[in-house]
Amino acid sequence: MLSSKAKYALRAATLLAEHYPAAGWTPTFLIAERERIPRKFLEAILVQLRDNGMVDSRRGSLGGHRLAREPSSISVADIIRVIDGPLALTPCASVTRFRPCIDCGDVNACRLRNLMREARDAVAEVLENRSLSSLAWPSGESTSAGERPSGLSQPAI
Repeated sequence: MLSSKAKYALRAATLLAEHYPAAGWTPTFLIAERERIPRKFLEAILVQLRDNGMVDSRRGSLGGHRLAREPSSISVADIIRVIDGPLALTPCASVTRFRPCIDCGDVNACRLRNLMREARDAVAEVLENRSLSSLAWPSGESTSAGERPSGLSQPAI
């Protein structure tokens, strides 16, 4: 199940995608307010995203956060993996962090492993092919540097 922390991370990253690159730095308080995320919790999430190369941060009155790369290059799966870990339901089905299940005697003889791998592959197929751009602009409107799709206002910074 997707954690609240991962949902908050996706909402915050989507807001940063909406502001990319025209708005520059978005203050933490603005993200917290607009996305209704507890500020302390958001700060911890943004540090985790920063430490994994998805967000840049800057201190000071003109500081805040922004995406470290194009929103189209960051998948929903990337964010979830940073916050919640592997997409797989069981560790033996994970591609990125495989390990045998604690209660499994023989991973190769496990009757559930293939099913769990299929489930993982199906989830990964969807989440890896959805970028922050697709969440920020579901209608498919793309932006070029400095432009905003119609209907999106500049952030009040």
